[in-house]
Amino acid sequence: MSEVIRNEQVQTELRTSDFFYDLPEEQIAQHPMEKRDTSRLMVVDREAGTLTHKHFYDIIDYLNENDVLVINDSKVIPARLYGHVEGREDAPIELLLLRQRGNDTWETLVKPGKRARIGMRTVYGGGILTGEVVDIVEEGNRLIKFTYDTKKYANIYDILAEIGLMPLPPYITEQLRDNSRYQTVYAREEGSAAAPTAGLHFTPELLERIRAKGVAIAPVMLHVGLGTFRPVKADKLEEHIMHTEFFSVSEESARIINERRRAGGRLICVGTTSCRTIESVATEDGEIRAMSGDTGIFIYPGYRFKAVDALITNFHLPESTLLMLVSAFYNREKMMEAYHTAVEEGYRFFSFGDAMFIQ
Repeated sequence: MSEVIRNEQVQTELRTSDFFYDLPEEQIAQHPMEKRDTSRLMVVDREAGTLTHKHFYDIIDYLNENDVLVINDSKVIPARLYGHVEGREDAPIELLLLRQRGNDTWETLVKPGKRARIGMRTVYGGGILTGEVVDIVEEGNRLIKFTYDTKKYANIYDILAEIGLMPLPPYITEQLRDNSRYQTVYAREEGSAAAPTAGLHFTPELLERIRAKGVAIAPVMLHVGLGTFRPVKADKLEEHIMHTEFFSVSEESARIINERRRAGGRLICVGTTSCRTIESVATEDGEIRAMSGDTGIFIYPGYRFKAVDALITNFHLPESTLLMLVSAFYNREKMMEAYHTAVEEGYRFFSFGDAMFIQ
């Protein structure tokens, strides 16, 4: 499909500043827990209005036999490249590959951006990869066409595995010792520029226990890009435009989800990316359609959820679209109270931090 899925913008009196909270720097998790599922878990019961403090391995106690867990199986690529302008080693260039737009052509975020004019050529990995800026796209990103020795490398992913770096967020300042810890254990399809971090808490053993309980696990795919982590610069929420990201929901996953919901089970999304995917493909009566395409859906308070019944998520940055989404799923005031409690209770925040289950 060629159309871009967006939600109808909801008029709201809320401002971006309404989603600000103070966070001590020492509570920004710099590294993952030694064992994934030992992270803390805040259970938010919307009906009872309660907060319960658990560990992530306790999540199984909150899942029911007929439920379906929807996961995003996109895989993070080593999307950060360091190089220089061709013929000028004193002119460094940093690239973040956001999305493949064609055969070896990628939409990228370039630093410094002003230098990246159409026709500029750049070199990476001592010359094993070269790029040329072929277009300027929305938000000032650059479209770059890459060339390399196709006899030596099957595709660009082989080169990225050799010279690319994992694109850790800027608030993580410590070096990651094991790149696999910035991948979910079920990551499958390469293409994300950031991890769907709510899924980082699952271990293969925990997933097996969940399946044994009778919970179905249905993968969907959204390649995480700029839409997920681009900051909101507009004061009014409805003026923010999400950058689009590619998603896909298979016939099999749609069938499993619809069957489980018809049997009375809950649709539980693992992460905001799975949530945005499901809400992009759901009909008004909550039926999940198998489809793929681009989504720029922006979920904030006032949005009416069509299919998602519960949500597993991490703790998000102040004034971010992710915090706005979870606030839409519950209630802004209650969610901000939960975040203040998490700060007071010493929870770890952001990508490698603790988790929340909103039911």
